[in-house]
Amino acid sequence: MLEIFVENGAPEDILYEAKPHIGTDVLSLVVKNMRKRILSWGGRVRFESCVTDISIEKNCVTGVEINGTEHLSCSALVLAVGHSARDTFSLLLQKNISMEPKPFAVGFRVIHPQKLINRSQYGVDAHEILGAAPYKLTARTSSGRGVYTFCMCPGGYVVNASSEPEHTVVNGMSYHGRSGEFANSAVIVTVGEQDYDRQDALAGMRFQRELEKRAYELGQGAVPVERYGEFREAVNNEDTDSAKIQGPGQMSHESAENDMESTGKCVRGKTVTTDLTQILPSELNHAFIEGMEHFDKIIPGFAGASTLLCGVESRTSSPVRIVRDDSLQSVTVAGLYPCGEGAGYAGGIVSAAADGMRVAEMVAGKI
Repeated sequence: MLEIFVENGAPEDILYEAKPHIGTDVLSLVVKNMRKRILSWGGRVRFESCVTDISIEKNCVTGVEINGTEHLSCSALVLAVGHSARDTFSLLLQKNISMEPKPFAVGFRVIHPQKLINRSQYGVDAHEILGAAPYKLTARTSSGRGVYTFCMCPGGYVVNASSEPEHTVVNGMSYHGRSGEFANSAVIVTVGEQDYDRQDALAGMRFQRELEKRAYELGQGAVPVERYGEFREAVNNEDTDSAKIQGPGQMSHESAENDMESTGKCVRGKTVTTDLTQILPSELNHAFIEGMEHFDKIIPGFAGASTLLCGVESRTSSPVRIVRDDSLQSVTVAGLYPCGEGAGYAGGIVSAAADGMRVAEMVAGKI
């Protein structure tokens, strides 16, 4: 898989690096080159082509509807959807295709000066040979929840990754050079069926949407941010009305200006300083703080009062799994192949690629 990336323009060092890194700027070119190779082999890539229906006869796939008007016949349909393919999940539910809720995690993007991370990991400021330092942290809270860092971006940026109107989601990215002044990572808390009302397999998806809706309302479309010290104080004093901030712009003018000056260097997109404690349920806020304080013992300064939080990080993995059998086909419909992260069978680029290769081999064997 890594060799295929290199063949299409990725740097050769990903073949031997312990933590291979391509970078968003290079990856966009790699994907374009992959697409050109597919086209040269006779494949077809359809943009602006939404699957609006799946045709099923006698429990077998027979085709798909595109954009509500066009029909494409097929005997094998690979559902290599991303974890944000909520329209597809809803369609599968309507078609009574077997799905089940899957545990996931939610939280915030946490931003630190890259120098702080470098000094913690290397003992000194980074030498150009070492580059921007990464980290990976995990904790188990007193309530039994897991808290861990995810998709850590050395020298990177937080981005507004919203994909639905009036919902706000953040993610992280790094360019190949990882030369930004700040590091960011998702710090997320595990979520299970106990955290939402399970009406059907998409209950977790609706829980995600609720959090994203709150984040949008707080920021009015901009990315809501808050300093960790004020977030922690509000959570620890949540029974005191005076400790709660009711919406954007309620902090002091000086605090807001300081935050905006920092976020301009580490967040791509508009930001607004507000009260992030209003997004996650109280239990998750407390678990988040417990995890942050534990991480501070490993990386001193990690839970510093000036550490910036951005919300909400809710798309760490798919909230559903499309159930499949040993042939990698849906247990409900023959010829339907759930595949990759969105289908619930991978947790990142490499594992999704591995699952895609397995599914491709199964489809080729059937044909």
